[in-house]
Amino acid sequence: MDLTLKVWRQAGPDAEGGFKTYEANGVSPEASFLEMLDQVNEKLNEAGEEPIAFDHDCREGICGMCGVMINGHPHGPQDGTATCQLHMRKFSDGDSIVIEPWRSTAMPVVRDLIVDRSPFDRIVEAGGFITINTGAAPDANMTRIPKEAADSAMDAASCIGCAACVAACPNSAANLFTAAKMQHLNLLPQGQPERYTRAVAMVETMEAYFGSCTNHGECEAACPKNISIDFIAMMNRDYVKAQFKNFARAGQA
Repeated sequence: MDLTLKVWRQAGPDAEGGFKTYEANGVSPEASFLEMLDQVNEKLNEAGEEPIAFDHDCREGICGMCGVMINGHPHGPQDGTATCQLHMRKFSDGDSIVIEPWRSTAMPVVRDLIVDRSPFDRIVEAGGFITINTGAAPDANMTRIPKEAADSAMDAASCIGCAACVAACPNSAANLFTAAKMQHLNLLPQGQPERYTRAVAMVETMEAYFGSCTNHGECEAACPKNISIDFIAMMNRDYVKAQFKNFARAGQA
């Protein structure tokens, strides 16, 4: 396959960026999208040019590092697929492919296709953990969990934090990410002691960085793990309940 790539190049956060055109020739249809970029970078290195900077780690659809916009779609044209899992057979010989980083004020470009996802870390740090002492593994496994709750928690926990939801949202909202990280804990018995303090901490940290959700549903469509926007409704419910609980406690003080 011979392809024409229009790639966003930007030397740093404060530098002016722009698209640059590259030819990718002799690409195997069985190559992954990142392998195709590797091939282009090898030729750039041989020519003494600066290679294209892009994030990647596991290349197995687990780490969430690889996300880029491909022809205007987060992670590319294949639903339920991270960029590293996308194969070039989804494109045709002679295609022109536009590749750019996520676009969000909260996640500025670090270089080329790499963005700063640290606001996601701040959200998780705000409450995305459990401090209850569950004991050793056998003791923790003795806790009975309804299958429906376990299945829903596992669905939420499949979030890889790639930020496709933010990139796809017209408001650059991070509600799907925050809801998934919150509900995979809030749905389980071990997560109940801190359920409502967690809801407030994570939602308010999210709102400090990102836009508001107006239920466009683009986040669910773009998610490589097909996480449902039902989790956003669960998050909103817990946040409202937390406000009532805080009000009740304040009245008793």
